[in-house]
Amino acid sequence: MLSDIMVSLTPSIYPQVTLPNTTPMASEPLDYPLLLLTHLVCADRQIHREESKLLHELADQTQVGQQTIHEMEKILAQEKTLLPIKDIAQQIPPEQQPEAMQQLLAIAYVDGLFSPLEQQMIAQVAQIWHWDATEVEQMITQAQSLQANRARDRDSQTEKLSLSAILLMGAESILSRTLIAKLATFAPETLGRRIVQLQRQILLAGPDYEEAVQRNSIIAGENYRFTETALTDTESTLIGLNQTLKLTLENLQKTIHQQPTNPTTQELINQFNQTQQTLAAEIGEELDSVRESLWAKQRALHHFSLAVMGKTKVGKSTLHAIIIGEGWEAIGSGGQRTTRFNRVYDWKNIRIIDTPGIGAPGGKSEEEIVESVIEESDLICYVVTNDSIQETEFQFLQQLKAKAKPLIMLLNLKYNLRDPRRLDYFLKNPDKLFTLEGNSGIGGHIDRIRRYAQNHYANDYFDIIPVMLLAAQMASEPEHQANQEKLFKASRIQDFLDSIRESLVKHGAIRRSQTLLGSTVGTIERPYHWMSQKRQSYQQLSATLTRQRETLQAQIKTAGKDHLEFLQYQIGSIFQDIFNSLPDFAESNWNFSQESLRQNWDYKLQALQIDDRLQHAYQTTVQNFNRDVEIALSELGTDLQLMAYSGGDDLRFFPSPVDLYSDNAAQIGGSFLRLSQSLVTHFSPSVNKTVMMGAVVLNSILGIFTTREQKRNFAVQRLSKLLTPQIRASQRKIEEQAANIFREYYRHAAGSIIRYIEGLIQEFELISKQFNQPQQQLSNTINRLNRAYSKRIVDWCQSHYEPLTEAGINKTVTQVKREFGKQIDIQTKFQVRSHLDSQEINRILQEDVSMHRLQ
Repeated sequence: MLSDIMVSLTPSIYPQVTLPNTTPMASEPLDYPLLLLTHLVCADRQIHREESKLLHELADQTQVGQQTIHEMEKILAQEKTLLPIKDIAQQIPPEQQPEAMQQLLAIAYVDGLFSPLEQQMIAQVAQIWHWDATEVEQMITQAQSLQANRARDRDSQTEKLSLSAILLMGAESILSRTLIAKLATFAPETLGRRIVQLQRQILLAGPDYEEAVQRNSIIAGENYRFTETALTDTESTLIGLNQTLKLTLENLQKTIHQQPTNPTTQELINQFNQTQQTLAAEIGEELDSVRESLWAKQRALHHFSLAVMGKTKVGKSTLHAIIIGEGWEAIGSGGQRTTRFNRVYDWKNIRIIDTPGIGAPGGKSEEEIVESVIEESDLICYVVTNDSIQETEFQFLQQLKAKAKPLIMLLNLKYNLRDPRRLDYFLKNPDKLFTLEGNSGIGGHIDRIRRYAQNHYANDYFDIIPVMLLAAQMASEPEHQANQEKLFKASRIQDFLDSIRESLVKHGAIRRSQTLLGSTVGTIERPYHWMSQKRQSYQQLSATLTRQRETLQAQIKTAGKDHLEFLQYQIGSIFQDIFNSLPDFAESNWNFSQESLRQNWDYKLQALQIDDRLQHAYQTTVQNFNRDVEIALSELGTDLQLMAYSGGDDLRFFPSPVDLYSDNAAQIGGSFLRLSQSLVTHFSPSVNKTVMMGAVVLNSILGIFTTREQKRNFAVQRLSKLLTPQIRASQRKIEEQAANIFREYYRHAAGSIIRYIEGLIQEFELISKQFNQPQQQLSNTINRLNRAYSKRIVDWCQSHYEPLTEAGINKTVTQVKREFGKQIDIQTKFQVRSHLDSQEINRILQEDVSMHRLQ
């Protein structure tokens, strides 16, 4: 609904640029409502020829100034300096806004389709004017009610009025009165359904053609019901997937929030947020693709559509003028304005989409142009010239092949017929320039086209039609009136028109089915393949991380064991130095007092730097352990990056496991370092009471010796014996406590990174599972469309028609296996007897088709 669009309106797709200093003179005010109407004509990114003519007639009859016309042309050409919608809408005063909105709605409904992009622009304007979300819908509802009432009254005058005209009833401005007069001429049929009367009535006439048009219209309507259901189901599937993923990741975050906060848990939360945002953005892109396809199918519903493509200066404008019988004056003079939008016009119930020239300055790329027409075109005409055939021109064919789109190559032969001598030569023997062989033959050009196309299109299922557009152009010029028929016939443009006739009359029904059923499969396969790729990526990540976690745990365990042994070895070495110093200490302190013994022992330990050496041993062990863990994590980081770059944008924001571990280890290590310092200081081997009491006893024992040497020898031995148990006890305690502290350290530091990896594994496993059901839903949707398309193929091959229904499909088709754009295998419930051979079927459908009865 329009109110929903207004409520949820995001920044507009329409240009919102800052204007340079080109303010119109005060003496010539701009007609802002007319400029707003011009923006609406461009809203659906296609400019119908009749809409463009209507705008210019309105400008002429309302006598707007040249500045308004200039600004209108800039909008039609989508120039960078155009006046943006916001600036225009803000210039319309409140008292004029209701009538301006009536005008916008009238233009929106003139082609019978109020497209989503038109709705979006009108919702944007309503927001700029601060309208309530329901006001626009009320205007539409009232007009529809009035139209229905008048139709019931059978008033001949009001029967002429379309909904667009009724929307403007009561409006009094010159623009509205002019507009309603113009809109009345479009009734009773909408613009999109009118048959344009051409100056030249060439082919495409008679009962066969009218019959084909009517039949194709019926078939298209039946096809569209299946297409619309498939695309809306796909849209619902994608929306449901997004909601499921969001809920899954939110629940994971709640679980993580319950864990102690540290760098790894916070990073895990950031990871979940980033994953959700990125997946939501990617799903949004898939939704946009599906919605754009649906809009394109809506535009394509009522017409057989031909898209004309080609590089600049290959003759597309001349072809345009030949078909519609006007516009000659602009050709070759630079008079035709360029635009980034496709131009659309009708010709004998064929809707022709004239795309911008590829390679035009500031224009679209080949890919953008193909994407803009591929969903709604039944047939693609690509124009090339004999003087510029290059392989790069044919790369776009890959996109056509991927969508199974039929193709006509129009080879425009450039020959300077403006030279009177060459013109005379051409008129004497016009067929000579079209011969395939010889120095002047076109066979080499055709061979080159087929060779280049083969490299990108994978087959040669397309026609190459040589024409000379300049000859057809000259046939319309007064100075060549005497040779008018001869020039037109010699141009061979009729061959091209015949090929269109053949496509519509002979193959129009199946072409309509290709566009509305067959190629729609490709649209749905895009999100299907995206889901498959995502599911596989997450499964691969989960499996790889599980293996990496097990490897990492083993590496951490080994590193912890090795470095703990080294720490204990270092502690043992330090205490060995203490033991080694005991004889010298005892020798120097055998004749001591209690106080001097304590002080001298402390001095001795300080001289040996016991505390510093123990602390250094612990720090070195931690650093070496961290180094080994980081080496192992760097390998994990490399694997993650490789998987991320092959798995999609949502996986490319992994933090470096090394950096993450370093940050976490630094935070955890600080507290454990302080703990280790206090333990080392507390358990330093000091002289305790036991040793001091032993010293007192020792002094009394020394009295039994008679010589000083005897006393010294005994005292040294006795003192060493008293200190050794104390030192041993301190060593054991320090070794035990250091081991406990180190084990606890690497359990926390390394355990945190392991928990981070386990969190990723859990995330990836859960996410991958969320794709299973939506992918199966899309698979079912694709299968339904393929079965419906196969039913149309079977009926077409038998020159048979019946309404497309589920019951009819089930009684005809058993199973379909299709590799989109390449081949389709149809298993039927009866033997199909086709009036076409298999090669002809493949050429027309652009896929290798096989049909066989279920045995």
